[in-house]
Amino acid sequence: MAVEAARAGADLAMELFRTTLDVETKESATDYVTEADRGAQRRVVERVTEQYPDDAIVGEEGDQRSTLRPGETAWVIDPIDGTTNYVRGIPVWMTSVAAVEDGETVAAANVCPPLGIEYHAGTHGATCDGEAATVSDVDELASSLVGPTLRYDRECTYAALLDAISPVVGDVRRFGSAQATLSFVADGRLDAAVGLLKAHPWDTVAGVHLIERAGGRVTDLDGEPWTPDSEGIVATNGEIHDALLDALPE
Repeated sequence: MAVEAARAGADLAMELFRTTLDVETKESATDYVTEADRGAQRRVVERVTEQYPDDAIVGEEGDQRSTLRPGETAWVIDPIDGTTNYVRGIPVWMTSVAAVEDGETVAAANVCPPLGIEYHAGTHGATCDGEAATVSDVDELASSLVGPTLRYDRECTYAALLDAISPVVGDVRRFGSAQATLSFVADGRLDAAVGLLKAHPWDTVAGVHLIERAGGRVTDLDGEPWTPDSEGIVATNGEIHDALLDALPE
């Protein structure tokens, strides 16, 4: 169902990609929302609720809840993760759907139609385009490719992150989509993803599940197991995890 629903939302978003859209802003000048976001979320919710009408929906757009609650079965939805990329015609964005049962993610699907990539994970293993996905085996921070993720902020946290990691990692890539960045860790295109701020569940839950099922490690900034309530996220192949934690700014 996660795969089917994500594909349904992604298909609608792709139909409207690089067309003329009404674009609104939310919390900042680059925090966009479009009719494509809203329409794709409606499509995902419709598909899920046809089969699971009593499950909770946690989604970015519309009137959905923004937090997970203990003991519930919930679907976590981001109709277009990377809306700024979407609005500007950059083909790095994903439709993301995850199923969570009593705090444990049991299924995830991240679909990127402009690049023709799909990531899936159930309770055992992860796949990219139907093939087994595994994290990289890079074991030296100096050779690693790291993706800073989550939004810029006015307190210069992002600048502090770059100042801290740029001298010690191999190189840095920012993709403008948290779910894409996490997915790229899951199949070894990146060796790590890191963000210093608290994230919404729809920006993280599916990607975290993919990484963990692909053999990676995900923690908060103190090295404790990551949860949707964690302040910050460090997601790696496991090999460079401790070294990356040590390099982060206080």
